[in-house]
Amino acid sequence: MPPSTPRSLRPALPLLLAAGLLVAPCGCSSGPAREQPSANSGAEAIDVAASESVTKAEMLRAEGNIEAALAEFERAIEVNPDLTVAYLGAGDIYRERGDYPEAEKRYAQAADLEPRNFDAQYKHGLTLQLLNRVSEAVRAYLRALSIRPDDFEANLNLATAYLQLQEAAQALPYAQRAVRLNPSSGPARVNLGSVYAAMNRHAEAVTEYLQAAEQMELSPELLLNLADSYGKIERYTEMIGTLEQLVARHPSAIAYERLGFARFRVKDYDSALQSFQSALAIDANHYPALNGVGVCQLNRFLWSDRRDRTALDEAMRALKRSLQIQPNQPRIVELVTRYG
Repeated sequence: MPPSTPRSLRPALPLLLAAGLLVAPCGCSSGPAREQPSANSGAEAIDVAASESVTKAEMLRAEGNIEAALAEFERAIEVNPDLTVAYLGAGDIYRERGDYPEAEKRYAQAADLEPRNFDAQYKHGLTLQLLNRVSEAVRAYLRALSIRPDDFEANLNLATAYLQLQEAAQALPYAQRAVRLNPSSGPARVNLGSVYAAMNRHAEAVTEYLQAAEQMELSPELLLNLADSYGKIERYTEMIGTLEQLVARHPSAIAYERLGFARFRVKDYDSALQSFQSALAIDANHYPALNGVGVCQLNRFLWSDRRDRTALDEAMRALKRSLQIQPNQPRIVELVTRYG
């Protein structure tokens, strides 16, 4: 987002002249008094010097001379500590090069100088979010939106921040507004879908994810989110199709494990077991896939009238390994206790 228009330099106060005449002892009038120096001449010089540094910094930045531009912004701050645009310019450079602590410091100073400056409040919120200071970021975004309620990025990022705090109900109005402001934004649709999913409104989440898929590249995150919401509303055939597309493009342990789950739900048990094993081939410690293998093998044991001891051994081996990785699984503990 482009930086805000530079704050106006302070206007000089009206020049005061000593206009009275001095009366001489002889009764003769003296000549007019000399003009007194302006009380603000020094301040004007400071403002001019700082403004020149900002102008030079912006030119250097446009030319790609980033370090020299930063030095000029910092020089402007040193000359005139009240020049908001210099703090914003320095903050932008720090943020773009990944120095988020310094960027946050400069944006905070800009926001303190001009609380009603949208860019200062929004960019302060952005760097706080990048620093994972999410509660503080929320407050900064709210201040920014009190200035410019219909800013797309601020609404989108505020919704994301609330999601990070697991406050989906708080995120919802901002996620919805972001979509209204930019209906063709894939990220905004994904964000709104994630909010709906967090609120267990998975049918609405599916609608948003499908809209996003028409607007943006099919990322692994989008496909996985869509598949999970399909599963929550028991649309397992669509879940399988989505996950097959995902593993063909971006194979991962979690994608194969989810595919195994969906195939198990439609009673395609052999394919489910293969999917769980594919997940473990990628990550041998992916405990949900170990659980999947364990349950599939345990079913084989039960369907054999408890004669297939090999299946039982494989089931117990997988389930016990899962518990070594994640002990807090009461259902798995119960299965091991019953059949182990």
